[in-house]
Amino acid sequence: MENSNSTIKTARRIFEVLEYFEQVKRPISLKEISHTFGYPTSSGSVLLKSMVTLGYLFYDGYNRTYMPTMRIAQMGNWLKTELFGESEILALVDFIWQEVDELVSISTQSDLHAQYIHLIPSTKSLRFDVKPGDIRPLAIAGVGRAMLSAHTDAEIERLVRRINATCPVEERIDLSELMTIITDIRRNGYMFSKDIITRGAGVIAMPLPKRSFGRILVLGVGGPNSRLEENEDHILNTMREGIARYLGADTGA
Repeated sequence: MENSNSTIKTARRIFEVLEYFEQVKRPISLKEISHTFGYPTSSGSVLLKSMVTLGYLFYDGYNRTYMPTMRIAQMGNWLKTELFGESEILALVDFIWQEVDELVSISTQSDLHAQYIHLIPSTKSLRFDVKPGDIRPLAIAGVGRAMLSAHTDAEIERLVRRINATCPVEERIDLSELMTIITDIRRNGYMFSKDIITRGAGVIAMPLPKRSFGRILVLGVGGPNSRLEENEDHILNTMREGIARYLGADTGA
């Protein structure tokens, strides 16, 4: 068990370092990494040197800083094609963001959760704060329920059984109540959820046509409830127009 915990800690630290590079977008020193994450200097040094040896980081001996190599940049290139499909999804998100200037996101299913995998935040001061990688409860969050609407009834029932087996009794999902919501999403083609995860905020979520590997993707526009309510028709029309333009799919009226 001790070796397992050590392995998990090492793996977590590797991803913390890589995500930190994504955040700061510049070379970083051992001192900065150790201070930021509270690593012992010796452990931080071993970690960074190992990543250099494996070809994931470059060490600048003159400035004593580290930077990711092109190996990191190239590793995820295939994802844009396989998850998004020749960048149409990325273009769709950009189009909608230009039109509505709210948080525009793409989510997919990660086991019993919905996970944000791509987004553009709003430029407005009062905005919906989400980061790529954040997860939400599949059967509770608006993006998760929109995702479930693309599953068959039998698949939804199996997922709810699994969810209920892992949560306290008071948090269990009532399947019949959930299916009423799912029926509405299927009929309308979208879900407008409010105050479910963040008080005062909501999301208009719309499932997209299935992509590579049969993955279900959900397009979301999130922000303060007042702005979403005021601009609901415009947001929905823009989402439908974008899906038709970039994915060649009719989402209905």
